[in-house]
Amino acid sequence: MPVKLGPAGIPLSCKGRTIVEGMDDIISLGLETMEVQTVRMIAPQHFEQYWQAGVLANKTNFEMNIHGPYYSELLGNKVERGRSLTKIESTLQAAKTINARHITLHAGHYGEMGRGRDANEQLANVFSGIVDRVAEIWHDDEDIYPVFPWLKDGTPSKIGIETSGRQELWGSLEEVLEVVNHVEGTIPVLNIAHIHSRGHGKMRTSEDYGELFDQVRETIGTKEFYCHFSGVEHRTGNAMHYTQIKKSDLNFEPLAEFIVEDGGWLDITLISDSPLLEHDAMYMLQNIEKSRHKQLERKAREDRRRSLSAQAGKSFEGIAGNEVEQAKLSAVKEETPVEETPKVEEKVVEKPAKKDSKSKKKADGKKKEENSDVFDFEEDDDDLF
Repeated sequence: MPVKLGPAGIPLSCKGRTIVEGMDDIISLGLETMEVQTVRMIAPQHFEQYWQAGVLANKTNFEMNIHGPYYSELLGNKVERGRSLTKIESTLQAAKTINARHITLHAGHYGEMGRGRDANEQLANVFSGIVDRVAEIWHDDEDIYPVFPWLKDGTPSKIGIETSGRQELWGSLEEVLEVVNHVEGTIPVLNIAHIHSRGHGKMRTSEDYGELFDQVRETIGTKEFYCHFSGVEHRTGNAMHYTQIKKSDLNFEPLAEFIVEDGGWLDITLISDSPLLEHDAMYMLQNIEKSRHKQLERKAREDRRRSLSAQAGKSFEGIAGNEVEQAKLSAVKEETPVEETPKVEEKVVEKPAKKDSKSKKKADGKKKEENSDVFDFEEDDDDLF
């Protein structure tokens, strides 16, 4: 069950702002991947640091990925489509330079074509051309192998088609799976926040994630998944903007539970799109570790019950039931308030100071004079208790 986590971009805590420095910080945090952001444009001066990042990734087996332009119009007219492909070309060149495993791309608006088979067929043709172009870039010149050693023995980057989070954008889960199923060299990029938003907040339990990954596996027969995760604010089936995970109705715990309990067959890369980037990537890692600890505790408890059932000659279910009943009784006892015994206050009687015989006689005489009108009673010691 390989699970790799990392941020979408250079970590916020990174003092330097280059990709290589960001990789160093990510590795020191115990994370294993990152996604370089080229969502608007790629400046030529960035290619030097891209190459340095590729060398470091090749030496350390660090997984590099890259995100293409957000504002694509692959369903537009010829001019719009050509403009989008020009931007994507720069991303493909950068992907080769940094040794990217995945290139994430968007399709854009439905445009005049609208939803349906025609739109899917056009995008299948477009992405098929992009896959061919990646192969050309990857193997265009054997003389560059000393500079890019990963090109000789590695495989070309896979084109990832990302699910969209708005109703007017092409990219529902079903549309993405249909195109990926017909274009070799592409994979679906499951943006969980987008799927959650487009489904009106449907990703809530580990069973929901089980259904999602089973649907993808049954449709395209893959065990490799590339996913984005973030908190999200959504309305009427549309993602509004990303938020930190703890401030969203999209919780990560159910996904962590699914990965640990039922995701042994997964090869999954999780990219944090959260505004907190590496902080929420670490939060996801902690949740996965917590789910693993719970699984180990449960297995240890089950092993102990089996051992006890073998020794006592009782059924496994019976011992488990007894433990549940004992736990309930313990909980009831803890909740029941214990009445405290009231404390009796002891009166401290001060003993009169000893007086000498002379002073005592004077005091007795004075007392008799003062209480001459008071009746005196003599009490026997036998009446006292």
